[in-house]
Amino acid sequence: MLGQGNAVGVFQLESTGMRAALKGLKPDTLEDIIALVSLYRPGPMENIPTYIERKFGREQPDYLHDKLTDVLKETYGVIIYQEQVMQIAQILSGYSLGEADLLRRAMGKKKKEEMDKQKLRFVDGAEKNNVDKAKAESIFELVAKFAGYGFNKSHAAAYALIAYQTAWLKANHPAEFFAASMSLDRANTDKLAVFMKDARRCDIDVQPPNVNLSEADFTVHDGAVIYALSAIKNVGEQAMGHIVETRLAGGPFTDIYDFAERIDGRLIGKRGFENLAKAGAFDEIHPNRAQVFEMADFWVRYS
Repeated sequence: MLGQGNAVGVFQLESTGMRAALKGLKPDTLEDIIALVSLYRPGPMENIPTYIERKFGREQPDYLHDKLTDVLKETYGVIIYQEQVMQIAQILSGYSLGEADLLRRAMGKKKKEEMDKQKLRFVDGAEKNNVDKAKAESIFELVAKFAGYGFNKSHAAAYALIAYQTAWLKANHPAEFFAASMSLDRANTDKLAVFMKDARRCDIDVQPPNVNLSEADFTVHDGAVIYALSAIKNVGEQAMGHIVETRLAGGPFTDIYDFAERIDGRLIGKRGFENLAKAGAFDEIHPNRAQVFEMADFWVRYS
């Protein structure tokens, strides 16, 4: 599903650019998602094409040095994570873990004076480990370039896990996924429109609001998403809850007059009644929307 770019509503992966990257990457491991979450930011994102090309063998990975193969193999030679920067310093130049963390911070802040000190320490340590000086200097400059944008893998991994769990729900329980997602964004009409379009693309039916079937939030009935009463503009969440409670207590509304008798008009004003009518919430009990809309003045006067 993710390989097709079908990620609307998926945590961290739903932007247009991210969906395009997913189509190219076609992730098949959690590591791919961790990498993409880390790379899709200003600066590192220029390495997404390289990561994709190397993943599919269309470009050979460059591990910088034989000693760094184990550190960079999982990312095809692309330095993505802060942890990789620290490991490179430890392996090539004999940094302690504390020193490596100081290097990481110095590279992130890009202070020239501190960087000059770190370069001397890095190259000197590498030479003691039988690494050519010119090669060590080249690796330091390359690492410094990536480290300025390096992402914390432990942070990205937590994001990626939630992204995967969200995607799993969409892939395996799509109707429930859309109902839950739309409930969370029920006040955002633009986002609701995006979800409705995507649901239809996924062959999930989204049924219009219905005073005899809808609840205050979006729900699922017979595999279809039922539009939430509270997602209709200017109706009031408390009022919609009252409609649902009344229906559950006394059974479905038989017609528009039954609705008028049982619902507390103090909770639903003229505008709310009109918006319910325009949204088709009364269609099941009175299919002529124009007639129901015209009843709004009567509703205010006698309810």
